[in-house]
Amino acid sequence: MIQFSAQQIALMIQGKVDGDQEVVVFEFGKIEEATTGQISFLANPKYEEFIYTTQASIIIVNETFTLKSPIKATLIRVADAYAAFASLLTKYQALKTQNLTGIQTPSYISESAKLGENHFVAAFAHIGNNVNIGNNVKIFPHVVIGDNTIIGNDVILYPGVIIYADCVLGNHITIHAGTVIGSDGFGFAPSTDGRYQKVPQLGNVIIEDHVEIGANTTIDRATIGSTIIRKGVKLDNLIQVAHNVEVGENTVIAAQTGLSGSTKVGKGVMIGGQTGTAGHLSIADGVKVAGRSGITKSIIQANSTVTGYPATDNGSALRAQVHMKNLPNLEKRVKELEILVAQLTQKG
Repeated sequence: MIQFSAQQIALMIQGKVDGDQEVVVFEFGKIEEATTGQISFLANPKYEEFIYTTQASIIIVNETFTLKSPIKATLIRVADAYAAFASLLTKYQALKTQNLTGIQTPSYISESAKLGENHFVAAFAHIGNNVNIGNNVKIFPHVVIGDNTIIGNDVILYPGVIIYADCVLGNHITIHAGTVIGSDGFGFAPSTDGRYQKVPQLGNVIIEDHVEIGANTTIDRATIGSTIIRKGVKLDNLIQVAHNVEVGENTVIAAQTGLSGSTKVGKGVMIGGQTGTAGHLSIADGVKVAGRSGITKSIIQANSTVTGYPATDNGSALRAQVHMKNLPNLEKRVKELEILVAQLTQKG
């Protein structure tokens, strides 16, 4: 169990203690449920009422926050409570894993594989031929790393991650349980007899630095060349990235999204959940895509927002929704006009 005082935490997140500097916490808790010995945070004003009833020992708040009545907890005031709490969680997670070192048995490590310093290989992991692994890499149970794969420093591969042969991973990467990197792209050529002939997928997957990939996501290897996930990308759970896709720097993609083959996603793009794209199109830098959208053609305007199926400009889509609501009234008015025109025609 890891314990920290308010003073130690304040140093870690560049905060100022308001209260007992020596109070100690050892767990995290939601502000509405936290108990003694736990630390929480307040960033959303909707939860402000709980700061007066919570049993948390320490609460991280914005430096501008003003109390309306006395509380029991010690406050740590920071510029941005949410960001500071996220930073603290990251540091805590790193402390939990930094002491994991060594090689558990049974596990398989090829004689030709190279492992850096301070590595951890859990039982039932498999590391193939000519694999090159950097420093501070943590490999959990049932991870499989295919031949000739290169992995940089400070990488965490959670249980059941499968990395096929020839893939390249950079530094500071986290891949969560059940994700598959480098499986074959969906390539089949129709034959004259109605059957489909498999097109060999000879490329690989490249994942650059500071990428995090959620659980049960799949990233297919390229047919030729590379499927590329650029630095800073964050992928949610249950995402399908097809062959030869390129995802630009610092793009974030929510769950159940599918990127079809050869899609090119720009930098800083935000894609909502359950979105799908057609293949061989591009999405410009800074585009925001609403959840459950269907992208059927390239989006060339940077920093635009699109929604719907087929995905269109958000403003136009909202106006269309308003007109859709009015369709029953419009239908009624059209029928009334038809009757009126018919009556006038008869009189004429």
